Amino acid sequence: MFYRADKVSWQLYKRELQQIREKVFVCELHIPKSIEFDQLDLSAEHVLVRDEKEGPVATGRLCRDGLISRVAVLKPHRTRETYDTLLNFLVYLAEQNGLKAVGINCILHEVELFTAKGFEKQGCVFMEAGIPRQRLQCQIERFCTEPFTLVH
Repeated sequence: MFYRADKVSWQLYKRELQQIREKVFVCELHIPKSIEFDQLDLSAEHVLVRDEKEGPVATGRLCRDGLISRVAVLKPHRTRETYDTLLNFLVYLAEQNGLKAVGINCILHEVELFTAKGFEKQGCVFMEAGIPRQRLQCQIERFCTEPFTLVH
């Protein structure tokens, strides 16, 4: 499979972005729509990953403060290649925007995967949408672009 990541506008690609996020966050993780979709969608930069045959399969957003969030990949596409494509592109966007670091509110069982990529723990574990998370941060210059896979 070949994946391609593109920066897309929330206004123009809202339907595709929402479909992926609803399948992952609302249906699989049971996060209420009222929490999943927020005002940050209007100001964040969105990435849409497409499979050459199946179309849109993943998304994520980069907030102005460098927070990577709403990373959602459809189940059949949860592969190293998909996550590499998405996360590398999000970090690239951060760098293009002049940011020196990116952060993510990471699900606890994925913390080790991020720390292997250059992320460091920030603060205490906290609850977000009923899920325990750890805030992680990475200086862009330290971000490791080696293969990256998340379990979800």
